[in-house]
Amino acid sequence: MLPYFHVLSSPAMPVVEMEGAERIMLGSNNYLGLTGDERVLKGAEDALHRFGTGLTGSRLLNGTIPLHHELESEIADWMETEDALVFSTGHQANLGTLGTLLGAADTVIVDSADHASILDGCLLSRAKLRPFRHNRLDKLERMLDRAASDSGGVLVAVDGVFSMEGDIAPLTEICDLCQRYGARLMVDEAHGAGVLGARGAGTAELLGVAERVDLRMGTFSKSLASCGGYVAGAHEVIDYLRIYSRAFLFTASAVPAAVGAALAALRVLRSDDGPALLERVLTNARYLRDALHELGFAVVAPQRLPAGAAVQAHAPGLRQAHGGGLEIVTPIVPILVGDDWKAALLWRALYDAGVFVNTALHPAVPPGGALLRTSVMATHDRDTLERALEAFARVKRVFEAEHGPLPAPSQPSP
Repeated sequence: MLPYFHVLSSPAMPVVEMEGAERIMLGSNNYLGLTGDERVLKGAEDALHRFGTGLTGSRLLNGTIPLHHELESEIADWMETEDALVFSTGHQANLGTLGTLLGAADTVIVDSADHASILDGCLLSRAKLRPFRHNRLDKLERMLDRAASDSGGVLVAVDGVFSMEGDIAPLTEICDLCQRYGARLMVDEAHGAGVLGARGAGTAELLGVAERVDLRMGTFSKSLASCGGYVAGAHEVIDYLRIYSRAFLFTASAVPAAVGAALAALRVLRSDDGPALLERVLTNARYLRDALHELGFAVVAPQRLPAGAAVQAHAPGLRQAHGGGLEIVTPIVPILVGDDWKAALLWRALYDAGVFVNTALHPAVPPGGALLRTSVMATHDRDTLERALEAFARVKRVFEAEHGPLPAPSQPSP
């Protein structure tokens, strides 16, 4: 019954071997499917043979290699920022950035759905923490107004794409509020970079506000098919982190193979092959989302962007919405179940039917908000997705006959 800690015995591909059976993988963050790309494998292999299995020291001392400098330079160029800093994990990137830049006299304002690593960094900093309800701009403005009477600086930290719901932050409006109240803005693009925008540089690029965001964080463990994290921004801020961030200074450097793989994956994304990968992953996401809706599952609707929004009209994944404006999907397609036990039972039924998905139970989601988190890769072919949908249909019929109805879609069919 426990939907966690199941053992994978094959590469993270669209179809995997897990605990003695073949299962369609709809629970991976390998959005571009690059973990099996020969160029990425070669990048990891070349780094392994050139620099060995590990660097056995911190970046400060003996753990910096030329690949780090190349990767940081190319990330800064990709993000169109002055500089970037690579951490050994994505969690450390948030922990080391927020825990260093914020002090006890400062205020940090966070979305209630932000990733745990953002909250951990805020708690480490001992700054005054002011959360606001998920994506509620009126609540954000209230927190900014209250922070105006606090003693120190004010930082707003939000996810670009929220990891459970798959929805995006209204960054245009958030930038406007930060400017009005004199606050800085940090955007976690872990699930947006390598997915959204014409160049795959994330939510800030898609919404045309990249130059208004002070810091942009990301990871290598999603679209870039490796492990690690980075923060990109102004040179003076990045250089300050390089010297003062304890999460950067006092941890071992990432293994060379991980750095080499991330660099190779970034180069694939920025090559002529990149736009097609971005288009495929979002096409697959829309297909899966619409098909699950047709089967009667309560899936989150595509995010609607207001008419006249300053978005990249040529970016992958955009579609005209009914009634005007544009809508966008992300590779994360959550299915609302509601009850924790029902979610676990439904997860198990799908697992036995050959489909692996992720399960989010309280306290990862609000009480009564349990969901199955599905996600797609650019390398899922249509036949594989059809097989998965057939399993969803069979499981739903049997499950509802035994356990009662699942939540129904709340919006009309697209």
